[in-house]
Amino acid sequence: MSSSPSIRGARVGAGPMGEKDRGHHVDKITRSFYCGNGHETHPFFAATVEEEEIPTEIDCPHCGFPAGRDKANPPLVPKIEPYKTHLAYVKERRTDAEAAQILDEAIALIRERREKAAAAAKARR
Repeated sequence: MSSSPSIRGARVGAGPMGEKDRGHHVDKITRSFYCGNGHETHPFFAATVEEEEIPTEIDCPHCGFPAGRDKANPPLVPKIEPYKTHLAYVKERRTDAEAAQILDEAIALIRERREKAAAAAKARR
């Protein structure tokens, strides 16, 4: 026979043996949510929560799509727009005529700087 100080069959943190009520129980309600992929989920909410405080949409735990309370009309998946480059944003703000004018001004400034640099180099010789 072993002289172990531990209680057989118990684990650390198990609580008192034979305890039926483990913590405070709150009354719960459930609501059904439906996503565009046909998944149905039933999250629990505290019974004390007002109906207006229960969200109208949640993320479906199965696929991640939005899920709503109306089975016949689940929420649409938001259109994911591709990443826009800086040039795409600039093109949204400027017309082709404005872009051509800005380009001409930039080229004129570069030419002016090059001419000044060439004149300064010629003067040093």
